[in-house]
Amino acid sequence: MRVLIQRVSSASVEVDEEICGEIARGLLVFVGFGQNSSVEDIAWLANKVSQLRIFPDPEGYMNLSAIDVGGEFLVVSQFTLYGDCRKGRRPSFEPAMAPVDAVKMYHLFVEEMSRVSVAPVQTGIFGADMKVSLVNDGPVTLLLERESGKSV
Repeated sequence: MRVLIQRVSSASVEVDEEICGEIARGLLVFVGFGQNSSVEDIAWLANKVSQLRIFPDPEGYMNLSAIDVGGEFLVVSQFTLYGDCRKGRRPSFEPAMAPVDAVKMYHLFVEEMSRVSVAPVQTGIFGADMKVSLVNDGPVTLLLERESGKSV
């Protein structure tokens, strides 16, 4: 399971010219699932994302989590996080989990993020053609990965 986090001043996701998720200060969380991603990965990564100290404290040091600053979360599915670009010029998505399983994992991840978050978690729509807008704060962008090796 891979999670790409961007600290944002604001972010939104639009599907068919309608905003379906929008946040102010917080974290834009792109999430992708690989063939070896498991339910155990979901809980670990949701806790890591929510408690990651990447917001500045009064002295300007990255010492506070999104929860500490009352930040919001926007979770967007992104299977392209599993794009393998090592060969040729066209990414291979073989390492990505099949959509029928990934959609279940996505909803479990959103549920877990909602459980560990103070603010409501906003989302995109799994499998939709989404337009994501954001104002990256910092910029701060981090990639987290965990593969427990157990299947769903």
